Amino acid sequence: MSKLEEIWMTVSVGVLVIFMVIVGYQTYALGMGPPSHKETIDPQKVEQTAPFDNPGLIDLGDNKYELVMTLEAFAFNPGNVEVPVGAEVEFTMTSKDVSHGVQIPGTNVNAMVLPGHIQKITHTFDEPGEYLILCNEYCGTGHQAMFTTITVK
Repeated sequence: MSKLEEIWMTVSVGVLVIFMVIVGYQTYALGMGPPSHKETIDPQKVEQTAPFDNPGLIDLGDNKYELVMTLEAFAFNPGNVEVPVGAEVEFTMTSKDVSHGVQIPGTNVNAMVLPGHIQKITHTFDEPGEYLILCNEYCGTGHQAMFTTITVK
């Protein structure tokens, strides 16, 4: 092995180790890891399974809310939700049919919602206004009509 090959191998292994250390630190120390899909649900029984049997906004107190949503054929259930300014909202979502995406432009809310899995994401709405919630994952011929709003007053 030539000296140049040894240098190249050392640099390559070093870059790989540094990458793994950074990803590990972000995942375990900063909690920035990808969702682990720990919570699953039978997509055929979404309407019979709590909390999705009664979707809606739940007041947890201290300006914290849980928004239980189901996504299906070009609709969010419930649609057009209203929360107070400063509300911390935990979105708990699942899909009844195909893969959907949830995005609220201008925020960090951007998640894929798969049938059989429960997706959770939290956001604090500090500014009043009307926020568009849209599906950003092509889900069929009516995909462009799949949106709703969350009004912050």
